Amino acid sequence: MATLNRLLAASETTIFTVMSALAAEHGAINLGQGFPDAEGPADIVRAAADALLDGRNQYAPLTGLPELRQAVAAANRRFWGLEIDPDRGVLVTSGATEALFVCLAGLLNPGDEVVVIEPLFDTYLPVIRLLGATPKSVRLAAPDWRLPMDELAAAFGPRTKAILLNTPHNPTGKVLTRDELGVIADLLQKHDAFAICDEVYEHLVFAPARHLPLMALPGMADRTLRIGSAGKTFSLTGWKIGYVSGPPSLVEVVTRAHQNAVFCTPPNLQRAVAYGLGRDDAYFSGLAADLAAKRDCLAAGLTRAGFRVLPTEGSYFAIADFSEFGFAGSDIEFGRYLAREVGVATIPLSPFYVSDPPAGLIRFAFCKRIEVLEEACGRLRQAGALPLAIGA
Repeated sequence: MATLNRLLAASETTIFTVMSALAAEHGAINLGQGFPDAEGPADIVRAAADALLDGRNQYAPLTGLPELRQAVAAANRRFWGLEIDPDRGVLVTSGATEALFVCLAGLLNPGDEVVVIEPLFDTYLPVIRLLGATPKSVRLAAPDWRLPMDELAAAFGPRTKAILLNTPHNPTGKVLTRDELGVIADLLQKHDAFAICDEVYEHLVFAPARHLPLMALPGMADRTLRIGSAGKTFSLTGWKIGYVSGPPSLVEVVTRAHQNAVFCTPPNLQRAVAYGLGRDDAYFSGLAADLAAKRDCLAAGLTRAGFRVLPTEGSYFAIADFSEFGFAGSDIEFGRYLAREVGVATIPLSPFYVSDPPAGLIRFAFCKRIEVLEEACGRLRQAGALPLAIGA
């Protein structure tokens, strides 16, 4: 029989699918996969429902509906002071995952190198490798998730084509500072490289941290592609509406990849997202305030249950250290135990690393209702023999 694609044939089912299946099987509270457990704003959902009935359900334009492209450009200006051409500098995609794929496909040639920051979202590495490029990883240092500048500089070289940058960061919740972004900007200019910026959690940042797009720094507008997500901004992750913003010279070639991947995205959902991006400032600031309260609720509950919770400045996620429990197995085994015996599903951190992951770390999603977080932490506290049971 003819051979299949070796990389894909060797790939395992994503850890998010595995842990969600365990949650369903054992009736566990799912604090693993990062999706909210409540619907998004009713007016945005209603806008989508109305758009289904307005007689415009055929193919959308390749780059997205004009009203959504204009709304994305307006949001870039409103929130970040970025001037984006809505006609030539915005591409609407079928989710941020597709946006990542087509941005990488548009920029990379076989043999190129891409700087990535560990821990990293598990889609990054397979796509880079499928395109024949090589990831060069730099590891954030726990527990404060410091970015090691010497290691970052050493990762750049003559074959560097781009950095794939995620801030606010999944899974750590780190928000890169202006100084850290400045060092990255200097390296990109020195090596004439591009930046693909995964900023899907741009509005989910907790004071005193502040998000700053790399594109806003001097010299970055012409070499940066910025990815946003309506699913994260409006708690409608199943809609899979993403968008790429950038200079027309880059967006044009990324659009060619999009053309050969999905071509276009559902027009009714695009119209609803365009409406949503025009909501008042209170909605967007309220997102962060609501999630900050949930983060604090989860952190307090985990601490009472014996975990050490690492700092979280943004996103949906908190990392907890379970090494004090004396567990001798892997983080994946620990996660399976929690789902099966305690009734709380999480995501082990090792799948977010290229190799040699640190031991004893696990990710919890706090984009859930407060009562759900309290119930999950209660289950963890009630497992009084947790260290003994896990160590057995």
